[in-house]
Amino acid sequence: MNLGGSPTVYARPLARLIEQLQRLPGVGPKTAQRLALHILKRPETEVQALAQALMEAKQQIGLCSVCFHLSAEPVCEICRTANRDRTTLCVVADSRDVIAIEKTREYRGKYHVLGGLISPMDGIGPDQLYIHQLVRRVSQERVQEVILAISPSIEGETTTLYVGQLLKPFTKVTRIAFGLPMGGDLEYADEVTLARALEGRRELD
Repeated sequence: MNLGGSPTVYARPLARLIEQLQRLPGVGPKTAQRLALHILKRPETEVQALAQALMEAKQQIGLCSVCFHLSAEPVCEICRTANRDRTTLCVVADSRDVIAIEKTREYRGKYHVLGGLISPMDGIGPDQLYIHQLVRRVSQERVQEVILAISPSIEGETTTLYVGQLLKPFTKVTRIAFGLPMGGDLEYADEVTLARALEGRRELD
């Protein structure tokens, strides 16, 4: 890996820290270096708190047994909330999309997180996702509408069509309208765009 200079520029512990930070999504060599140097300048108590927070999150955060959203409890807070609409289910690819939709404050139903998208090129098929659990939920619960809120990429379209066909025998299936270009990611859409997408959803053909 090229850290932007001669191997002798960095002491070995610093080089390891930069290398690990560079593994994070969206973090290149310069950003990793800047973060590493910032961490070194902070008081030891702050660095220990950061390390502890990382370990606690990794050890304590799992998946909700109902919707598969990230949760520190067996059942997440959204699923436990009694005043949410149990007849509407919003299906998303991962937990980042749940967070994005929740920020709109427009949706008051429940969720189901698939855990990814169908992508044969990457070896990801329906059996690697939480699709069968979704079909079981919809067939057993009183779900009146399933909203497919999946980003409009090639993999997203494949997943939307596949899931929609499985669910149509059980309930109404809609998909959100998109003010996003083809290939855009749901998590990067602003709150207004997402809110309008939810309002403008249409029934899946």
